[in-house]
Amino acid sequence: MTNKNKTLGEYIIENQKNFKYSSGELSRLINSIRLAAKVVNHEIRKAGLVDITGAAGDINIQGEAQQKLDVYANDKFKETLINREIVCGIASEEEDDFVIVEGNNKKNENKYVLMMDPLDGSSNIDVNVSVGTIFSIYRRVTPVGTPVTIEDFLQPGRNQVAAGYVAYGTSTMMVFTTGHGVNGFTLNPAIGTFYLSHPNMTFKETGKIYSVSEGYFAHFEEGMKQYLKYCKLEEGDRPYTARYIGSLVADFHRNLIKGGIYIYPKSKTSPKGKLRLLYECNPMAFIAEQAGGKASDGYDRILDIQPTELHQRVPFYVGSKKMVEKAEEFMAKYKDQ
Repeated sequence: MTNKNKTLGEYIIENQKNFKYSSGELSRLINSIRLAAKVVNHEIRKAGLVDITGAAGDINIQGEAQQKLDVYANDKFKETLINREIVCGIASEEEDDFVIVEGNNKKNENKYVLMMDPLDGSSNIDVNVSVGTIFSIYRRVTPVGTPVTIEDFLQPGRNQVAAGYVAYGTSTMMVFTTGHGVNGFTLNPAIGTFYLSHPNMTFKETGKIYSVSEGYFAHFEEGMKQYLKYCKLEEGDRPYTARYIGSLVADFHRNLIKGGIYIYPKSKTSPKGKLRLLYECNPMAFIAEQAGGKASDGYDRILDIQPTELHQRVPFYVGSKKMVEKAEEFMAKYKDQ
């Protein structure tokens, strides 16, 4: 069987031995994410035809207006995971607090917790721009059979056992890692099956794309300003090309395939950064490192940060290794300015 003919289900079965600690739970969990992603993908494809775009009228814990599809995607992923009883806890960017999942007998014997951004970039739906789902899986640290606690969720990213994203674009792709490289699967919409289309995905060591919202340039730290000037300087393989979609999944996915760096730095308007450590940065950092790339907050490794709260924000630099390292050089050089 060639890679192009291998389904996601077949891949999971063949690689079961690589799922640390697992006797089937992690495989079932990834299969459930696949199912929920297909349901959400179907709904996204109807955008513009039915009343599913626009604001839902609520404000989430981040202080942001929830989109209708944010709520829909969050509900579908929760519903799929809870009904199949394969996690003991869920934390979502759209929820104020984590969700304790109880078994039928009120005693959940499952070992994994899941964190997710159910629909990253949802404000782009109205203008037909790619969006995505990001997920992160950890083995719980509290005793199995007891209700999960905040401790199970506030783990450093290096403890992840799996992470991935689903990109809903011109095609629908699920990209994930279980700590043994990164693989991408494309959905065949005619039969509803994901096929291995991008085996062993890796970041180029360096690239020619930088992705950052330069409209905030005046609010950036001096190191960030100097790095952006460096990117535009005509010297060697520069200037780099600026490409920014405003959807983390879409920007990250493009740079993973073509080589580049994605940056959401801290600024005067977002002094702690904008992206969420648990739902966005940790999973993308895990994928990046497994693909030979690098992820940083501008100074230190993302996966070594000890979380202190569920909705913690951090600056985020991720992508081709040499590009991230060069950005860190500028940040260190101008740290006190």
